[in-house]
Amino acid sequence: MSVSISEALRLASQELDQADVAEARREASSLLSHVIAKDRTFLISHAEDQLGEEELKRFENAIARRAMGEPSQYITGTQDFFGRAFCVTPDVLIPRPETELLVEAALEVLKTDSVICDVGTGSGCIAITLLCERADARAVAIDISEAALEVARQNAREHSVQERIDFVLSDCFSALNESASQFDSIISNPPYVSANAVPGLQREVRDHEPLVALSPGEDGLHVIRRLLDDSPRFLKSGGHLLMEIGFDQGETIQQLIDPNVWTLKEIRPDLQGIPRIVILQKN
Repeated sequence: MSVSISEALRLASQELDQADVAEARREASSLLSHVIAKDRTFLISHAEDQLGEEELKRFENAIARRAMGEPSQYITGTQDFFGRAFCVTPDVLIPRPETELLVEAALEVLKTDSVICDVGTGSGCIAITLLCERADARAVAIDISEAALEVARQNAREHSVQERIDFVLSDCFSALNESASQFDSIISNPPYVSANAVPGLQREVRDHEPLVALSPGEDGLHVIRRLLDDSPRFLKSGGHLLMEIGFDQGETIQQLIDPNVWTLKEIRPDLQGIPRIVILQKN
C-alpha cells in the first residue's frame, strides 16, 4: 500500500500526539526528513509524492520508537552542536544548547597553543568544537565509558581533529600522570543531577540517556567536588576550570570553592537566567 508524504505525516503526528510527544508534527517531519534524506521544504513541496514501501516501513519504525519515548537524536544518530553535526548514540549524553555556553566561555579564556582537558567528554562535542574553533589547540578527552570514547573518536575523525586529541579511559583524572599532565584549561559538563531528582526527569532523558552521564547519585555534587579538589594538580598556574552546573547548585558551589586555590571569575547564567557556567582561575 502506497501512502503520500502528507498522509504519512498526518498519521505519524496523530500517533505521536497520542503518545504525549510535544510538537508532534515537527517531530514527525524531522524523522521523515531523516528517513528519505530530504529537507522539510521538500516535504512541503512534494506533499503528494508517494513513499516507497521500504521508506514507509522505516518511517513507521522511527515513529514507533519516538512514541515510546526514545529521543529523536538517537533515532537519527545525530545532533547539531555549535553549528556542527555530531554523532550520538545511547552511550552518550545528547548535547544541549546550554553546553554551547560552556564552549563560548572556554573560547574566551583559551590562550594561543592551549592544551585542554575535557573531563567526561561523552560525544566529544566540547573538546572537538574547541579544536575546530582553535586550530592551534590540543586536547585530552577523558571518559569513564569506553563506548562513549568510541563515539567521540568517530566525531573527531568526522571533524578532522583526530591528530590533535587524545582519548583516555579514566574516572576523572585517575588514569593521568600528574607530572606530565599540565593543562591550560580543564572543561567539564559533569553529571550533576541529584539522585532524588532522577525520577522526575523527562522520560526521554530518564529512560534513554546514560545515567552515568546524568547523575553521580546523592546530592549531584560528587564529580563537581572532585573537579574542584583534583583539578589544581593538573592545571598550570593561572589556568582555568570551567564547569556546567545544575539549575539549583550555584550558591552551594560558591561555598565549596576554596579561595586559597581558586578565584571565582564568574557564574554565568544560561538563556533562562539560571546560574549555569562556573569560570574559575587557579591562583
